[in-house]
Amino acid sequence: MSFSHHQENSSSPQGLAVIIVAAGSSRRMGFDKLLASLAGKPVLQLSIEAFLNCNDVSEIVVVCPEDRFKALDIHYTGKTIRRIDGGVDRHDSVAAGLSLLNENHGIPPAYIAVHDGARPLICPSQISRVYHDAHLHRCSTSARPITETVKRVDSDAFVTEAVDRENLWLMETPQIFEAELLQQAYSAVLAQGTRVTDEVSALELTGHPTHLVSNPGPNPKITFPHDIVLAEKFV
Repeated sequence: MSFSHHQENSSSPQGLAVIIVAAGSSRRMGFDKLLASLAGKPVLQLSIEAFLNCNDVSEIVVVCPEDRFKALDIHYTGKTIRRIDGGVDRHDSVAAGLSLLNENHGIPPAYIAVHDGARPLICPSQISRVYHDAHLHRCSTSARPITETVKRVDSDAFVTEAVDRENLWLMETPQIFEAELLQQAYSAVLAQGTRVTDEVSALELTGHPTHLVSNPGPNPKITFPHDIVLAEKFV
């Protein structure tokens, strides 16, 4: 099973490089959720295959432990896939992925996507929609508007007030950015010692707004055991 296929660097920027973040310990799951079986394949493998099947993607960096990476059985042609260890927090893992891209490119990719490996239902068409939206807005992410009733509660879980859901969206991944903007944002994150939970938050530190691309399909994050059951129904 091979996970190294290298292409020659061209004289112009590559199209879309992808960092798939999959370094978490799955503490809330109780077992390795990224290797949990979903439709007969590991969750992480499904996430990777979605990007392999997207024609806009030229390169993939998977940020995860080596044993997790070796447990996958991925067949692909024409794309570079590499692995690197992650860090303590999510932003440390993204920074590690960025460092690997910088290390191996004389000319960097034009755009970089960051995707949570625990979102295995992302489809290639949505990846392309976000990517082409990033060409227009420089910073774009898959997301969905909140349609449920939202309430704020106190520390004892009693409702204290309603929250107006107008203009409220749930962030998803992939989040895709001009490579230079993402690099600048992560330089700010590391310099300030700021803990960010996604790249949209990182871009906010440098004053760049991110455009949202509504996802018409399911794209849940696998966090708890019942999420696997729900994802199986979507599959």
